[in-house]
Order: sequence, then structure tokens, then C-alpha cells
Amino acid sequence: MTVTTRFAPSPTGMLHVGNIRPALQNWFWARKFGGRFILRIDDTDAERSEERFVEAIRADLDWLGLAPDTEVRQSARFALYEARFEALLAAGRVYPAYETAQELDLKRKIAAGRGLPPVYDRAALALSDAERAQLAAVGVQPHYRFKLDHDAAIEWVDLIRGPQRFDAKLMSDPVIRRADGSWLYMLPSAIDDADLGISHVVRGEDHVSNTALQLQMFAAMGASPPQFAHAALLTGTEGKLSKRLGSIGVEAFRDLGIEPEAIVALLARLGTSDPVEPLINRTALIERFDFAHFGRAPARFDEAELQGLNSKIVHQLDFDHVAARLPKGMDAAAWAAVRPNLTRVSEAADWWRVVEGPVVAEIAADDRFFLARAAEVADALDWAIDPWHALTAALKAETGRSGKALFLPLRRALTGLDHGPDMATLLPLIGRERAVERLREG
Repeated sequence: MTVTTRFAPSPTGMLHVGNIRPALQNWFWARKFGGRFILRIDDTDAERSEERFVEAIRADLDWLGLAPDTEVRQSARFALYEARFEALLAAGRVYPAYETAQELDLKRKIAAGRGLPPVYDRAALALSDAERAQLAAVGVQPHYRFKLDHDAAIEWVDLIRGPQRFDAKLMSDPVIRRADGSWLYMLPSAIDDADLGISHVVRGEDHVSNTALQLQMFAAMGASPPQFAHAALLTGTEGKLSKRLGSIGVEAFRDLGIEPEAIVALLARLGTSDPVEPLINRTALIERFDFAHFGRAPARFDEAELQGLNSKIVHQLDFDHVAARLPKGMDAAAWAAVRPNLTRVSEAADWWRVVEGPVVAEIAADDRFFLARAAEVADALDWAIDPWHALTAALKAETGRSGKALFLPLRRALTGLDHGPDMATLLPLIGRERAVERLREG
């Protein structure tokens, strides 16, 4: 069996944390077994689907390094859905229903008042041909439901949740097609999974009841169902899924200066028994990825944790990886010098301004003579070999200064700051001419 997974977003908005995670999980599972990862654009809702969102989904997956092996669009597969629909209709597994939304709501309220589950009563099945013809004559168009087999057990072993069992008698026959002929999610998704040879469906636990219904659809079509893995949903730091969490997408991550490697490293391990580590090489993440490691408890997404992870990722990025995002003139040596002090790649530009200047330094009056002497020593140094340690050693021997009294005035005059990258690596970037000038001005 070729492991084949799919990610099936609707192009009605931007990707966010909640759906980036299943995209990543499906991609990882396919890559672990040398399989295929399919992007399925669920654009059956023509009114709400927009091409700009399709393009954004592709771009976001590419930025995250989760590019699919192939892409299909549901809007191009209507002929297949129609054929399967007609076959199910002829087999009696699909039937027309005529209740309005208001009538269905009233039925649910009556059932609740009687202490009964809100299950559709299948009243449409009791209509005679004459009654259906009469409804059609007055312009009432039916919607269509899939008829569940109440005698068949709905059971499967979920790769995360373990053994699952549902009683079809306690479930409503799902509406699969609207009165205007448009499709709802359930049947087209099952048809696609069967037709595309999807071996594993990885999605959130909010789809568990959908899986129960779709298993009967697979059986009705004579198709083998995929294996299912339903992951616990993400929660925010306040303990519940928040609007803020639902709005954090790739664009927001970019604005925050988050690296795609940090997002992948966090989401690959979130909700598992494995520690979250700042791993850039995805091979280790892929090899360790296993649904058996996922727990049933909600997975907590913490932006602070992501920010901390991002810093550790940035500290590992080589020059070639970031060169296009660095300021003009900044080379590999400069990147290596400032990298340990960064939380985001964009901060490198701040340090490059320190290198190129000008800088403004607040110098104590009793340090000015010391800095003037430092300028003379610096100008006479051999800058080819470690000028910082040569400078500080000479000044220590001459002035008797040490520790903070020695280093802090020099750092302030040279950078305008009290902290920052190792001066041994930063001073050669500043260079003799700028360094001597800054020390003299101090």
C-alpha cells in the first residue's frame, strides 16, 4: 500500500494555526513512508470560495515547506460526484427530503422536550410518489440525505483515539446535497478519498462523528475506507480555543519574524509525548513522527513558546539560508557575529546599523580621557589578528582598569549600547577607521 494523505482546505479564508497543523501532520506521515501528499481544494461552495485564497493556500504551504505532490479541486470533479450520487440514489441509500430549516428546528425542539436525541425522523421516506409530485408542482425542491444503515455497527480503531463505536440509530441521516443542487462536505469528501486512494485521513477530533457517517458511505460505495487519526484540538494559553488563536496565520507569523522551521518544529511535536526541540533538519522530526505518541488531551499552543523556539532556530541558520533577507553589504562573517544575539532574522539589520554607524553614545566624563587613549592604541594596533583582545590587553596593562570599568566604556563608544554581540567578532566588522573615530568622539 502506498501511503497517501491529503489536506483539504476550503478557499474561503487564510490558513491559520488550527489547519496548518493537520496539513503538517498529513505531510509528515506521507514523507515518513515515502508516500504521496495531496492538496485537495474543497471549493464546492462557489459563492464563498475565492481564487485569491487558493493562491494564498499554495503560497503558505510552500513557505512552510509542505508543498504537495499533486493538487485536485473539487469544482473539477462534479461529474464524478453526480455519477456516485445517482448510483446511491438508485440503490436507495440516498433519498429526497423536503423539510425547511424552520420545520427541522421545530422537530428538534419537540424531540428535546420529550427527552429524545435530536435525530431526524425520516418523515421524507414516508411520502408517496403523489405527495412528492405535488410538492414539485408547487416548486418545492428537495434536498438529499444519505440513508444510514441502522443495523450495521459503526466501528473503527482510530490511530490516536483507539477503538471507536457509534450507534447509527442515534444519528441523523446526513444532508449531502442542498435543494439548489450544491454539495455539502460529507459525500464528495468520501468519494474523493475513495477515488484518490487516500490511505490515511488525519484531522481534528471535531470530525469524529463525520468519520462515523462517512464509513457507511464508503461501505455503500463498495470502497475500502482509509485509516483515520483524529488529533485533539489546539487550545490557547488561556485554556480554550480563542479567536486570537484562530486568527494566527502564515502572514501573522511572517510579520512576527517567525521562521517556518520554528512553526514546523513546534506543531510536529505539539500534543505528543515527545519534547519540542529546535530541530532544523526535518529528517529527525519525520522519523520520530508517530500517531502512537499523540495524547487525547487538548494540545496547548503557546505563542511565547514559539517565540523562544524561534530564537533557537535563528541561532542555527547559516548565512546562505538568510542572505536574501539581510541588509546590503552584510556578509557571512557579520551574520556569524550578530546571530547569537537575534530572536528574529530582521534584527540583523539593527546590528548592521551599529556596524556601519553612526552611533550615539552616552559617555561618563571620567571615561573620556580613557577613550581618547583607547583611540590612540587602537590606531596603532595590527588589526589583522584579534584587535579587541589586543586593545583591551594593552589598556588594562596601561591604565589598570579591568572588568566593567574596562569593557563597558569601550562597548558604549563603539556601539552606543551596553550589550550586544561579542566585541571580538564585532570590532573587526566596525573596522579600524570607524572604531578610532568613535573612540575619539567618545
